[in-house]
Amino acid sequence: MPYLLLALAIASEVCATSCLKLTEGFSRLWPSLGVGVGYALSFLLLGRALKHIPVSIAYAVWSGAGTAAVAAIGVLAFGEVLGRAQWAGIALIVVGVVVLNLRGGH
Repeated sequence: MPYLLLALAIASEVCATSCLKLTEGFSRLWPSLGVGVGYALSFLLLGRALKHIPVSIAYAVWSGAGTAAVAAIGVLAFGEVLGRAQWAGIALIVVGVVVLNLRGGH
């Protein structure tokens, strides 16, 4: 259950961050509300997950997965272009999260 909460926290954060682009500097109501609700829900779920998952693991997964997902959304939904260095950086984030999760005892 804690990892389901973490996955939902990641999904909420990714939705909220994606809405940031749509707010046009917080001048549009609905995307702005999406940002606020998404981040509030994300932190609530992350906080619940932290009752059972070490903070070092949970935060690395939350931020790393969120970063990779938002980068992919930027490319797919907003037409952003990432070069080789950016893709390599995202790959390093993913590898770092995997390495953190390989430690025993969690």
